[in-house]
Amino acid sequence: MQRILVSACLLGHAVRYDGGDKRCEDRILQAWLANGQVVPFCPELAAGLPVPRPPAEISQGAGGIGVLSGQAQVIEAGGRDVTAEFVSGAEQALAVARQYGIRLAILKEGSPSCGSSVTYDGSFSGVRISRPGVTSALLKQAGLAVFSEHELVAAQNWLDEQMPDTTVNNP
Repeated sequence: MQRILVSACLLGHAVRYDGGDKRCEDRILQAWLANGQVVPFCPELAAGLPVPRPPAEISQGAGGIGVLSGQAQVIEAGGRDVTAEFVSGAEQALAVARQYGIRLAILKEGSPSCGSSVTYDGSFSGVRISRPGVTSALLKQAGLAVFSEHELVAAQNWLDEQMPDTTVNNP
């Protein structure tokens, strides 16, 4: 059985910076849960950041790749540098993926950790950019397939191609 790493907030865990969740009720995710394939994970919580916490963004519009290369930082709205925590959380996510032989992750779009392809530009003005978050970037560098909660059909298609026995039956 192929396990799937999933952002804990998408599963209803109240781990987001604002103390909330972003529960996803999509039938594909629910089927994976019912099959016991889902491994929930929150990189920010794993790194010891509190709930709630100030919002954070990646500086210079650099995305997670910029953070991993040391060219950008993750900064909270109040100015505190939390780069080390975000990198630690990403490394812990990768360790969990390796522990379970995970090759697929479903991560919360827009998050400075989990954004699969979209994050914010670091100005705290709501401007979105096409760059992954820190955890997403690290997992992709390690060869995992990373999708957002909006791409579950594509993720299931990827699973079908990689491991045909994991197909979720259509209703």
